[in-house]
Amino acid sequence: MCSNKKPDLKDFMGNLKKPMPFTRKLGLYFRNNLLKIKSLQSCCGNHGEPGC
Repeated sequence: MCSNKKPDLKDFMGNLKKPMPFTRKLGLYFRNNLLKIKSLQSCCGNHGEPGC
């Protein structure tokens, strides 16, 4: 499951460098951040995806 560690810039950049179309990355980034806001947690549960 999700760890309670704080967001890390290195992890953020690593997730954005994944090989997928930019529009998909952008969509996942916003979706995952909305999930985090909705659940009031620091992790959306989709490890390795942009925004998580």
